[in-house]
This record gives sequence, structure tokens and C-alpha cells, in this order.
Amino acid sequence: MHVTSEKRLDDGVLEREFTLGEVPGILWTPVSEPSAEVPLILLGHPPLGLDKMYPRLAARARQAVADGFAAATIELPGSGVRPRMAVIDEARADMRRAMAAGEPVADDIVDRLVLPLVDQAVPEWQAALDALLALPGIGGPVGYSGGVISIGVRLAVVEPRVSAAVLFAGSLVPRAVFDEARRVTVPLHVLLQWDDEGNDRQASLDLFDAFGSVEKSLHANMGGHAGVPQSAGEGAARFLARHLK
Repeated sequence: MHVTSEKRLDDGVLEREFTLGEVPGILWTPVSEPSAEVPLILLGHPPLGLDKMYPRLAARARQAVADGFAAATIELPGSGVRPRMAVIDEARADMRRAMAAGEPVADDIVDRLVLPLVDQAVPEWQAALDALLALPGIGGPVGYSGGVISIGVRLAVVEPRVSAAVLFAGSLVPRAVFDEARRVTVPLHVLLQWDDEGNDRQASLDLFDAFGSVEKSLHANMGGHAGVPQSAGEGAARFLARHLK
């Protein structure tokens, strides 16, 4: 891990940008060194680029640090400054054509859109986790919070260091991910916007039903994709504090 910039924010948070190979990322920790290692929250996000997502990610990270955690995120494959992924770009164009024509998005399109992203992103998250947990002041347990939900599902299945996850419903989900969901056993807190214009609500409910976790809860709020109430974030924070501290 190579730190490329470092700055102190105005609320006692140290923000460090880093690269891990070709993958950029951001780490947020307390400015003052804690008396003991703090748990780590991995902040998931949609593949829109860290520059575009930064305000929301930074707000979530500041809250995480205030709650006694470190927080980190990485740029997803094909996003931001990283090289485009042709297979995903082609699938996205096919998806938009289907939606514009009022047609359902075929399973083949969903697979091509999501599975290559998951296959590349999850090992990168694991490599980032190796590097982050090697830093002084950061320890387990580890939580995952955010989207893409298919990345969160895969990570919860293959990464034993992830002890709990907050998942954001809203992305198209391949059938293969439903099969993986049955193998998820960590505690889950799933957020759903009931009127999300880009989400298949029934698919979200079916995925929640498929999760194999003994402890799982679904928190649905009225409104569209951008209408997540502040109380939803507060509830997710309490869930992570309960399981990671």
C-alpha cells in the first residue's frame, strides 16, 4: 500500500488516499492514536467513481470514525480513473436499451453486467483488507457496509474476516448470487427503498429470503433511490456497533 496524500479533516478524522497496485482507495481513521486497535468498516458503493461518490462516502466515513471505527473504500474495476471493462459497458448499453423499450432486463444481460465486476472486485477488496489490517491501530473485527449488493454477498461468503454486513438493496442480481446468498451466515442488516425506481423490489425481497444467516433484518423505507432517511443510517450504525465492538 502506497499512501499518496494525507489530510486532517475538521472533525478529528485523518483521511489518507492510497494505491494498492493499480487500485486507488481512501482510508479514514481517528487523528489521535486510540488506546486500542479499532474495528474496520469497508465502505461499498456503486460503480460511479470515487470522485463522484466522495461526498457520500466521506460523510459515512466520518460517522464511522465518530462511532469508534476506521473506514476504508477502494475504486471498483472499470470505474473512475481505472480502465473501462468492455464487457460491462456493452451489458450496460444492452440494459439501457431494454429498459427504454419497456422490456425486462434478461438474465444474460444481468450476468454480463454484474458477475465480471464481482469476480474482479472481491479479490481486490480482500487484498485491501490484508494491507489495511497490517497498519498500526486497525484490527478486527471487520464489517462491510454498502453496495453493490452482489459484491457484499460474495465477500460475506468467501472472506471469513467479515463478521457482519449492512447491504443496500438496489442493484440487479444474477441468479448465481441467489445461490451464494444461501451460504451467507454472518449477521445482516439490509436496507431497501420501497419505491426505488431502479430496483426490482420483488427481487430484493427474494434475495433477502434466500440469505442463510440466522440473524438478518430487512429495513424498508418509503421513497426513491435517493430518499434514504437519516434514521436508516443511524440504525445501520447501531447494528455495526453491536456486532463489531
